[in-house]
Amino acid sequence: MPLLNALYDLRDEEIKFKLTIGITPVLAEQLADPLILEHFHIYVEDKMDRAVTDLKRFKEQKEKHLAYLAKYYLDFYHNLIDSFDNRFQTNIIGVFKELQDDGYIEIITSAATHSYLPLLERDSSIYGQLKTGVETYERCFGRSPRAIWLPECGYRPSYYTSTDGYTYIKPGIEQYLADLGIRLFFSETHTVEGGEPAGKATGAVMGPHGSLPKRYIVPLPDYQEPIMKTSFLPYWVQSANVAVLGRNNRTGMQVWSPEWGYPGEYNYREFHKKDGISGFQYWRVTGDKLGLAYKDYYHPDFATNKVSEHAGHYSRLVEELLDNFNRQNNKPGIIVATYDTELFGHWWFEGILWIKQVLKHLASSDTVELVTASEFIEKHPPEDLLSLKESS
Repeated sequence: MPLLNALYDLRDEEIKFKLTIGITPVLAEQLADPLILEHFHIYVEDKMDRAVTDLKRFKEQKEKHLAYLAKYYLDFYHNLIDSFDNRFQTNIIGVFKELQDDGYIEIITSAATHSYLPLLERDSSIYGQLKTGVETYERCFGRSPRAIWLPECGYRPSYYTSTDGYTYIKPGIEQYLADLGIRLFFSETHTVEGGEPAGKATGAVMGPHGSLPKRYIVPLPDYQEPIMKTSFLPYWVQSANVAVLGRNNRTGMQVWSPEWGYPGEYNYREFHKKDGISGFQYWRVTGDKLGLAYKDYYHPDFATNKVSEHAGHYSRLVEELLDNFNRQNNKPGIIVATYDTELFGHWWFEGILWIKQVLKHLASSDTVELVTASEFIEKHPPEDLLSLKESS
């Protein structure tokens, strides 16, 4: 809900933003389920009741700042339920579909139950997982998906295997995607840039699974390793049917790093310390070495100022990285900055505002262009073929 509000605000301000967002089949079904939508009302009303109770308690205790924060939460949840009922007409999936139809976002799918595909024994299970993801997507969004987030980025290439003395080839994940019309998936940085795989992909099975049949990768005929392997470029995988984009590590660490990532900012809301009665979080990070007992109270205005600072820093970082890549290679590059959506608003309370400001910055940039993942592949198709190793 906070993310949708942010995207609607940008649209209403006529900001030409672009965003790629994955909605798994299970989540799509949940967000479309009448019972889930009914329970969201109950959930938010309970939050508002808790805020009202806290507000009264803190006023009686003459805790002015805590009372201010309780009112802050009351307004926050009141705005959520108002948006849910009136701005979005309780139709969350419909709102995502509308944003995609209007060209602001690309929604990508995933496997049916988040199964780790390389370890599924039957090829029919892999196909069934992906086929269900495609069918759910088509029913919810009225079109076929162009890209997918493989669960845990789990990928395996085609390989020879033996059963009862009979040797045959099991296809790589990209073959199933191609059969279903999906043209793009994503991988971890090391999968594209290089790194030795562990376990089965080497042809030897270690540890308790040593009795399993060995797997030998099917070599590509006349394959030549690309001169440059980088997350700034897309690559065809095995053939010119399905492309891969690797996660950009530098921009990822700017958010994920526990040492210098943005969410560790001292003025941001502390996730782990909660009021013993209401469960609300009234404290800020304060310091990375401090125990929860020593946290200071949260100040939303302090946090908002830091969001502006961090959004500006991130936008400049993206511009610098892409400008440097273009200068060095005389070709456009892409930064694939991937994050779990639950990071924003949940773990990192201010993260939604950060996304909103980053999109606004980059939408007006003279240096870079915001694109969805599939748009980039269409405008700048891969030039090289890459033989990926089994990875996650």
